[in-house]
Amino acid sequence: MPQRVIPDVRKSVVVRASPLQCFEAFTQRPADWWPPSHVLLRTPRIGLAMEPGVGGRYYEWDAEGNQIAWGVVLEWNPPHGLRMTWRVDGRWQSIPDDERASEIEVSFTPAGPGQTRVELAHVRLDKHGPDAERIFQALDGPSPGETLQRFAEVV
Repeated sequence: MPQRVIPDVRKSVVVRASPLQCFEAFTQRPADWWPPSHVLLRTPRIGLAMEPGVGGRYYEWDAEGNQIAWGVVLEWNPPHGLRMTWRVDGRWQSIPDDERASEIEVSFTPAGPGQTRVELAHVRLDKHGPDAERIFQALDGPSPGETLQRFAEVV
């Protein structure tokens, strides 16, 4: 039986900021907009950061110095966007490498004077194998979704 093709999940929001301001807020201040319920650590998270450039990690850490990477940057194209891996399985636990990780694409497109359309897409969900359908169902929903709603509030 052929495996079902898992569609991308795309969400967007228009914010009052330039593409560069959006890119900088997304990459330099993730702790300001990242949903507090999105945690891979087993202990309380105290920090969240993104290392700039291709190969940089985006990761969280706790008070004891434990770190977990959510993924790595695959494309870094300020102010237009970025692409990164997403190391999360169907039980919302960390995947240790990118072999079974899907990807996230983020784009920042001018949307009129002083405004930017921010699109966040979860792509290549099929890489999650048996977890792909469960992950798709959890992510699929109306725009902007919790992550982009929080991002719009802080930009």
